[in-house]
Amino acid sequence: MVAVAQHPNITLMTYCQVEKIEGFVGNFKVLIRQKAKYVDHQRCTGCGLCWESCPSHVPNEYDLGLSLRKSIYIRFPQAVPNKPVIDWEHCRHLNEGSCGICQEVCPTDAIDYHQEDEILEKEFGAIVLATGYDLYAGEAAPAEYLYGSHPNVLSGLQFERLLSATGPTGGEIICPSNGKEAQRIVFIQCTGSRDEAKGKSYCSRVCCMATAKQAHQVLEKNGGAEVYVFYIDIRAPGKAYEEFYRRSVQEGAVYLRGRVARIYPRGDSLLVYGEDTLLGRQVQVDADLVVLATAMVPAAGWEEMSLLTGVGTDKDGFFAEAHPKLRPVESFTSGLYLAGTCQGPKDIPDSVAQGSGAAAKVLALFSIDEMELDPITATVDEGTCSGCGSCLLVCSYGAITLEQIQEEERGTTAYSQVARVNEAVCQGCGSCTVSCRPGAMNLKGFTNEGMLAEVDALWL
Repeated sequence: MVAVAQHPNITLMTYCQVEKIEGFVGNFKVLIRQKAKYVDHQRCTGCGLCWESCPSHVPNEYDLGLSLRKSIYIRFPQAVPNKPVIDWEHCRHLNEGSCGICQEVCPTDAIDYHQEDEILEKEFGAIVLATGYDLYAGEAAPAEYLYGSHPNVLSGLQFERLLSATGPTGGEIICPSNGKEAQRIVFIQCTGSRDEAKGKSYCSRVCCMATAKQAHQVLEKNGGAEVYVFYIDIRAPGKAYEEFYRRSVQEGAVYLRGRVARIYPRGDSLLVYGEDTLLGRQVQVDADLVVLATAMVPAAGWEEMSLLTGVGTDKDGFFAEAHPKLRPVESFTSGLYLAGTCQGPKDIPDSVAQGSGAAAKVLALFSIDEMELDPITATVDEGTCSGCGSCLLVCSYGAITLEQIQEEERGTTAYSQVARVNEAVCQGCGSCTVSCRPGAMNLKGFTNEGMLAEVDALWL
């Protein structure tokens, strides 16, 4: 989903994809692909007859594969607008020309199988990147944890859906393998986080408190349940976080400091072999469910989004902020802001705070008539510039363009190319000055002649 803000109104655009971004702060031009929904939302009332009648069943992404959905569906209960779309990859009519039941039962004739994608060009003053995150479960969960091969080994998000009243089980904590209520649950922390050998070196931050919350919910729903948590150490730095963690311990959650070595299937149950480093002994737990606190990683497609926006990333793929302390919601590209887990792992309060900060930055940008520019930007000596374009290739911010100029030579008009710098976009990094063969590019206040003069003065 792409949500875009246009002053003075807000336009919500859903089920679409950004194809191209051009321009600079205050003058962004964005090409947006409005995907075909195959449902006319102007006519649709969201009555539900269409998806109730649809005969197909496919895995539900919102429940992370724990339930099934129809080919015409609403992605999640809080979707805005709360109206369905057709998944063309699984729709029998769109792929085989058969079925068509949803069109037959629709009382408002809202089903339109002939809809096509539409390319829209919009202009914006600012862009906020809030692409979210994915789980590193597939690669980070080693084979000895049986993730993906045993139905009773779940990720933290999958278990979250089991606990939810709107989830596939209506909030009942049952084993996917046999449908029986889970009485003994093992949580394994840092599955993929803080593990340079098999996962990511960083801490995902949310896992400790998410596990404490899930353990509390299990004990609250089922007072006879047994909960075991294998951890490296507990990180609970937020307000009242430490108190909540201690509360889950007092309610009966058993915290074992140590890693899990291996999990063996035994019928419908799982044998979890680990260690308790505080007591210096091995631990064996016969569990009904195993829940892995998997690492948070950048959302799929972060490479393409980085190329589209020109915003750099760190070694793990999270978008890089301009300054970690002084400019945490701004990118190096003016007019592009960051919010939420696209910038790094964080929990809901931090994401809300960063989103509010990004929105405040956008409003501050829109409230002024003139922008203050960095005094140190690149400048071009047009008389020396050969128009070779090497500076364009190294500019990470798209601040340089080539323009044609007229020259009078021997009574005729000739055209040549010179580089031009957009000072609103230039960040003064100096890459262009190094790559410029004829030496036409300089930074204001840092020309080659000026620097050499300083060296000569110090030498003398």
